[in-house]
Amino acid sequence: MARFILLPLALLAAVTLGLGWLIMKPLHAEVSGEVALNEAFEQDRTPLLNDLTHYGSMLSDTPVIIVLTAIAAIAFRLVFKRWRESVFLVVAVWSQNLVFLLATYFVERPRPGVHHLDPAPPTSSFPSGHTSAAVGFYVGMAVVLALHTHRHTALRVLWWVLGLAAPLIVAVSRLYRGMHHLSDVSWGLVLGFVCVAVAAYAILGTPWRPGGRRPEPSALTG
Repeated sequence: MARFILLPLALLAAVTLGLGWLIMKPLHAEVSGEVALNEAFEQDRTPLLNDLTHYGSMLSDTPVIIVLTAIAAIAFRLVFKRWRESVFLVVAVWSQNLVFLLATYFVERPRPGVHHLDPAPPTSSFPSGHTSAAVGFYVGMAVVLALHTHRHTALRVLWWVLGLAAPLIVAVSRLYRGMHHLSDVSWGLVLGFVCVAVAAYAILGTPWRPGGRRPEPSALTG
């Protein structure tokens, strides 16, 4: 199982650092289109949108994600009588966090040159940790819940709508609040989705594993 997790994550980290280097060196940290987008969001700010994006951003604040992941992991263990779903969610959330921390340490991309609505380190813009964490948790939750309600189309659609909507809300909120460039949140989405896919492939079993099939929930033993 370890090789299905560690090798893809090492490759993902290398690609992330490479993209960060391209942004900071050849592109000199800012792209004109991204600057214009951040400035447009700044000009369109209103008290209502400020409040809404505050709560949108809070969906994946670090304390929130830690608490929600812990609660979900415990709930999965109690409900499903095994650790597999719990381990999957923890790996999906924390693997993206490890890549994110590595990238922020080495890349040190400055925040956009607009007024920031949230406190944050000035050189931790790439990638967006809020966005990748939102994908790791909310999409990870959708994977588990959809797997266990696979016979109920309406429920599966609901889990995926909620699971995908939350990261998009977070991404737009971070852009609006001047905390990230478009490429930061875009790669945050990619980072989160890759970490969820890697964890699902290695821990839950998926149709993408060679010769594998999506397991029945009853087949997911401890």
